[in-house]
Amino acid sequence: MSFTDDLDSIAEPIWDAILDHPMVVQLGEGTLDEVPFRYWVRQDYLYLIDYSRVFAHGAAGAPDLGRMGTFAELLDATINTEMDLHREYAAELGISEAKLEATEPSPTTRAYTDFLIRVAAIGTFGDLVAVLLPCMWGFNETGRRLAAQGKPEHDQYAAWIDMYAGEDFTELANWCKGLMNEVAQSPTEAERERYRRLFRTSARYEYRFWDAAWTQEDWTV
Repeated sequence: MSFTDDLDSIAEPIWDAILDHPMVVQLGEGTLDEVPFRYWVRQDYLYLIDYSRVFAHGAAGAPDLGRMGTFAELLDATINTEMDLHREYAAELGISEAKLEATEPSPTTRAYTDFLIRVAAIGTFGDLVAVLLPCMWGFNETGRRLAAQGKPEHDQYAAWIDMYAGEDFTELANWCKGLMNEVAQSPTEAERERYRRLFRTSARYEYRFWDAAWTQEDWTV
């Protein structure tokens, strides 16, 4: 059994909770009010900036040239391609680039990205992969399961599902799962248990990220 098969017991309840969340349910139906979705898009823009920093740490800490190159490519693609696409997508929802840049991180966004960067900065390469995986795996699962139910008539919501259910993102998620399996082959059981804990925390933040958008979470003081 691969390590990601082992992680399934942690992941599945969280993926199920995400799919059952009213924001995701309504996204799939096409009935979601755009206000919380715009909140999500703006927070996700901030998330991508710090996600890129994690890729940079991955390139610096990779144990071989092949993995170093892959993380460098992911960093370049995120900064120079995906973020441009995100700006275009946001514009379709009436969110200007100025509004994206002026967005303040929510408590959940701040906590999640600080967690990712801390692990990337002081943890092992395996730790970094463990905290990266839930974003790729979770969004791919969400996109594919929503697509299987039939895409909504809302153009932007359908495009969101197409992106995360598509071949390119599925390939990316499978790559990260394969990398997790590779780095989990030689460590001790104590290290593998640490990977499980880190994975669970990151996956829980994935759920919290949806919930924060649904409630339009803000700082209370």
